Amino acid sequence: MNRILVLGGSGFVGRHVVAKLSAAGRFVTVITRSRERARHLILLPTVEVIEADPSDPAVLARYASGAAAAIHLVGIINERGRETFARVHVELTRAVVNACVAARVPRLLHMSALNADPAGPSRYLRSKGEAEAIVAGSPLDWTIFRPSVIFGREDTFLNLFARLVRVVPVIALAAPRARFQPVYVGDVAHCFAQALTDDLTIGQRYELCGPRVYTLLELVKYVNELTGSLRPVIPLGPALSRLQATMLEFMPGKLMTRDNLNSMQRDSVCSCPFPALFGITPVAVEALAPQYLAPDSLRSRYDVFRTQSGR
Repeated sequence: MNRILVLGGSGFVGRHVVAKLSAAGRFVTVITRSRERARHLILLPTVEVIEADPSDPAVLARYASGAAAAIHLVGIINERGRETFARVHVELTRAVVNACVAARVPRLLHMSALNADPAGPSRYLRSKGEAEAIVAGSPLDWTIFRPSVIFGREDTFLNLFARLVRVVPVIALAAPRARFQPVYVGDVAHCFAQALTDDLTIGQRYELCGPRVYTLLELVKYVNELTGSLRPVIPLGPALSRLQATMLEFMPGKLMTRDNLNSMQRDSVCSCPFPALFGITPVAVEALAPQYLAPDSLRSRYDVFRTQSGR
């Protein structure tokens, strides 16, 4: 395979995927709105970083031309201004598919989410389901990945709770019984990289989860212990969870929204084991989280790069 076009390559998952591809000798073009956010990728010898709007059809057409495959990783958890679920998940996915078809790019790998469903309980899950339908309805050789919540050194999930337990005296926790099966970002990147060279993955959807299921309450308590903060955690019932989500939705940072709460109505748990096709045993939270959440954990840039490159 020749050049791989990656959208969302400067994001949390994207950085790991691009590093895997580069380590395998792939030539990669990353389109990002901010070259500064992708500065660590510029150092990789086979990676070209393009500062441009990935939703611009002309940009997509230009860089899809001559590509052997495209990887679509762009996604958001919360809406902000013009960056809505419909625009980012649905419209952009349609634009990517159209650009690939027009440029005769044969292969498309698409990042979705566990529980993606056009009839799902949240706008997030419905938009992810609509995007999947666009990809699956295309003439491309597609593969769709549906991960549970993804963890790793720079994640926005465990690190969010780590920041909270360090600064607030008490954690009032909405949806404490919501269940998750966190999957390591390096394992997700491995699956994307391998799928490019394995025709058995064409036309398949893969659920990606780690080895253990946790309630949200269990995860927050675990992070609490790792950080040494030992803050009291108070589980909230449905009514107070909804009230908290409503209040936080209108505060800076959007720690939680009503749409997030709606998504948690469905457990983010896989219906099957980790796909054996990819030949790995998924990493457990307990094996890696202490390396970046414990008070004495190393946080140097070298460690971050080493984690991303899989070394």
